[in-house]
Amino acid sequence: MRLIISFLLFFVLNTAFAQKNVLTEQEYSTLQNKIRLNFNANVDSAIVYANQMAKSNDFKHQAFANGSLAFSLQLKGNTKESQEKYKLAIDYLRKIPESKDKKQLESYIENFVGNAQWKKGDFSEAIEHYRKGMKLSVEIGDILQTVKFKTNIAVINEAVGNYQLAIKDIRQLDEFIDKNENLFTKEDFLNRKSSINSNLASSYESYFMKNKSKKYLLDSAEYFYKKAITYSNNNPYNKISSKLSLGNVYNFKGDYKNAEKTYYDVVFLSQQNDKKDLLCVANYNLADIYFSTKKYDKALVFFKKCDSIAALTDLNQLDFLKSNYYQAKIYNILKRPELAYKHSRIYLDNYEKFETKLNEQALEVNYKQGVGNLTDEMVTIEKKYKNDVFLNRGLKVFYVLLFVVVVFLLIKNIRDKNKAHKKMNALIEEFKANIEKRNNPEFEQEEVGAIEEFVLEPEEIHLKKENVNLSIDEAKENKIVEKLLALESKLEYLNADFTLPYVAKKIKTNTTYLSYVVNKRFGKSFGEYSNELKINYVINEMITNHMYRKYSTQAIAESVGFKNAVSFAKSFRKRTGVSPAQFASNI
Repeated sequence: MRLIISFLLFFVLNTAFAQKNVLTEQEYSTLQNKIRLNFNANVDSAIVYANQMAKSNDFKHQAFANGSLAFSLQLKGNTKESQEKYKLAIDYLRKIPESKDKKQLESYIENFVGNAQWKKGDFSEAIEHYRKGMKLSVEIGDILQTVKFKTNIAVINEAVGNYQLAIKDIRQLDEFIDKNENLFTKEDFLNRKSSINSNLASSYESYFMKNKSKKYLLDSAEYFYKKAITYSNNNPYNKISSKLSLGNVYNFKGDYKNAEKTYYDVVFLSQQNDKKDLLCVANYNLADIYFSTKKYDKALVFFKKCDSIAALTDLNQLDFLKSNYYQAKIYNILKRPELAYKHSRIYLDNYEKFETKLNEQALEVNYKQGVGNLTDEMVTIEKKYKNDVFLNRGLKVFYVLLFVVVVFLLIKNIRDKNKAHKKMNALIEEFKANIEKRNNPEFEQEEVGAIEEFVLEPEEIHLKKENVNLSIDEAKENKIVEKLLALESKLEYLNADFTLPYVAKKIKTNTTYLSYVVNKRFGKSFGEYSNELKINYVINEMITNHMYRKYSTQAIAESVGFKNAVSFAKSFRKRTGVSPAQFASNI
């Protein structure tokens, strides 16, 4: 009897426990809203709510919970755990059957992870996730989510210096939200208006920083920051950050009294709401005012406060950098060389790393966006949203034609890819065979003979028209080729200054003779000859050195003397048919 009662009790408790691990749709929706509202207001609360959702047995709930945790943990500076949660979110997402809801959930996760990458400072990765998520939102007609993606992409454009594009996109979003206020709850509408006005003001402010003669940009920034503050009464983070930026505008205008007052407001609000990152910036900005007004002792106090707070957060690297720059200047003015040296070293040790990272991100973002103009998805979606119920025969015909065109382009794209891969694989096999031959001592002797034979029979090479009337003594030609091959063996062509004038001077001839000999013996211009040597070197290194394959495109370009990653990638694709990354992954 006792055994039966124990079994029944276990069954009842187990059933009750299992029921607790299933959220209703209402509970799921409520937790979603709580998580989103606390990302900026109180990230610890967002994590608590996300962990609460993650206890559910529903894969959909677990995917959303882990996606939001990926962002929340990055806000706390925990990159490793953030990446683990993203992988978990994707694993749960794969278990969900295909549906419109699944695509919407996937777009949420892409947004969370894009935000995490943005906070980490990886703008290139962030924009990849935003564009992927926006494509899903456009596909299912989710206007509200697409607004988020457009806003985030505009913020990235501002971060990398595309100010005019950012301003254009944000203004379009602002107009769209005003026209479609009925699509949002009152709280959501106010939050979006606050964020949009803050981002718009920030773009004008940043644009001014690059064009300081255009003072009118500051007036626009001030106007939109004040609007952002008005809309953000229920959003402490936006209110504090907008006030902070408004103080910056006063500072740029030379209105130190209003700037100082605004920064002290920010210090108070940041302490009240435990916003260490904003508190750090406010202390830095107060120090900056006191430096500008030559109150150096006061400035040092606030710079040191900024440094102390920056040590506790991963979000204030730039403030830490600038703080040490000004401390070095102050100590230099105060004739304290040991401290001036100390802070100048801190600045120099961190500057190169920070600046290089930002420049690489700007290059990657601009490269991925082509000419920098994003297609106007908002206009497309707005029309689709209003006209879905009025589809007529003409529109259906249009979609059929569009489908046919897309299929044609897909087939063409697949064929082009196959052709490129065949070319690449053939090239890889050719280089591998050459490497094996070079490792064979018997081949080395044959190879030297082949080079000598090539040098002694120049009549087989087609001459370019511009050099056809020029004639040089054959012994002199052989000497120039010999010296060129010597430079090749020393890898001189990896230098950025391996140009026609440089090489002519190096081998003690003139540019006309050198150009003529290269055209005659190698059948190409000097520029083509130089580029081919560099690209062949990269291909060889990728095949033989697994570490080399992990380098960024920019790093590889610099290693062989190209001035930028774009021109290198273009030359590499022309030679191999694929990008450097595709080539490396295919080996």
